[in-house]
Amino acid sequence: MEFAEQEQPLRPMSALRPRRPSRLALLWVLLAGAAIVVCVLKWGGYFLIASDPLPAHFDAAVVLQGSTLGEKARVAGAMNLLQQRMTEHILLALPRQTYWDEPAQPAAHAYLERNYGVEATRQVYFCEVGGGVNSTEGEAQFLARCIQEHGWKSVVVVTSNYHSRRAGMLWRRMLHEQHSGLQIWVDGVPDPEFEPKGWWHRRLYAKTWFFEFSKLIWSTFS
Repeated sequence: MEFAEQEQPLRPMSALRPRRPSRLALLWVLLAGAAIVVCVLKWGGYFLIASDPLPAHFDAAVVLQGSTLGEKARVAGAMNLLQQRMTEHILLALPRQTYWDEPAQPAAHAYLERNYGVEATRQVYFCEVGGGVNSTEGEAQFLARCIQEHGWKSVVVVTSNYHSRRAGMLWRRMLHEQHSGLQIWVDGVPDPEFEPKGWWHRRLYAKTWFFEFSKLIWSTFS
């Protein structure tokens, strides 16, 4: 016995079409996107900065490598800590050679004596960083060994303000993995290549922010 197939009722064409997002939903998406853009423009520069309150005294100030202008600012920041008698030692990270294939240490020593005097320069130690190091994490590994050789137990890492959050995160991660008892604080000094307020107004500031923000996100999830 055969049963006649029941005909399915035809659906209206409007029911077959995918629903389009309502205008109200699109408006909320646009408003949320605009709010995010405004927040990034207003506070995005400060997001990169994470300086610590410094102790009254510590064993050494450790200066990380940077661009030419950034390095001068970092050295000045470390020397200021020395002049305030918050420390008696500075550890300066240096490559083996300059861009012009000249030994970096004599050039750095001459610069320090010329700008800060002989007495202050005597308090500076140099830590030669390998030529293959091209990251904050790799530099931290070299500097940690130099710190250990000097027997220091408390140091302030001096770097540019825009680099302070990422540097602090990577240094603390490294020390945690090594189960080191070293205490660190991060001092982010003003850098002529970045201004957190209105960072998008100048191409150099915007470039610095974009690259540092990208590195921070990568370091956070790597």
